Amino acid sequence: MNVDKRGQTKKIPIIDLSDPSDELVAHAVVKASEEWGIFQVVNHGIPMDLMQRLQEVGRQFFELSAAEKESVTRPVDSQDIQGYFPKDPKSLKAWDDHLIHNIWPPLSINYRYWPNNPSDYRDVTEEYTRNVTKLTDKIVGYLSKGLGLRCEALKEGLGGEEAEYVIRINYYPPSDSVIGAPAHTDFCGLALLVSNEVPGLQVFKDNHWFDVEYINSAVIVLIGDQIMRMSNGRYKNVLHRSIMDKEKTRMSWPVLVEPKHGLVVGPLPELTGDENPPKFESLTFQDYVYRKIKKLLRD
Repeated sequence: MNVDKRGQTKKIPIIDLSDPSDELVAHAVVKASEEWGIFQVVNHGIPMDLMQRLQEVGRQFFELSAAEKESVTRPVDSQDIQGYFPKDPKSLKAWDDHLIHNIWPPLSINYRYWPNNPSDYRDVTEEYTRNVTKLTDKIVGYLSKGLGLRCEALKEGLGGEEAEYVIRINYYPPSDSVIGAPAHTDFCGLALLVSNEVPGLQVFKDNHWFDVEYINSAVIVLIGDQIMRMSNGRYKNVLHRSIMDKEKTRMSWPVLVEPKHGLVVGPLPELTGDENPPKFESLTFQDYVYRKIKKLLRD
């Protein structure tokens, strides 16, 4: 049970996107983004069997031999962040293997980092991409509406049709001594995540860590740094972490929606003025990531 320090029970919002009242759905998305920075959506339009197939090909990949998985590791002399990354035994800050690669738009994709085994990995991932991009557009539309902006405002702020979608498949083996992923907010604008049935995702609110309830058919939506900055702080970038299970392997499939590296992102001009000055500096996404990693941000 999620109980805060005052003994109050709190639950991360669950939003039914099939509700016939678009206004009620938009209100729920906006309220959750303002108060939590995270919510779960059900009846979202992504077929359940497709979500199951996505998880199956991901699980099959991580069950391959080390040599087969390393076939999609980045070259030694590459600075690319794509590819298969085994856990680092020298670091206990994060304890996972992961596979990461771009899935959209087509010009950003490098199939060198897409596994050939299992054989249907590409077909399943491309079908999931078609569905998750549609769901992203719907969520971004609700967020724009809550800010009183035209439907495409936030999408354009993330780069419009050039916004990049990156899938990261996380594999957390059983452990009771390390944490899967330390507390962080996401650099990107938005993350849409599915996981297997093993719980472990937690979010921080009101000085308390809350467990994210596992719902078989749900997609978890997390507000990232860029949408927080574009909204001038109205929407929260959720602080979250992943803990390990002592007996079972946990896996998750976040899709990160982020600007191209050279795109300048900051508070949208429509939301700022004399009475509401910008709270954040406008920076290229690449510069923002560098400054955040190096702890050089002024805001």
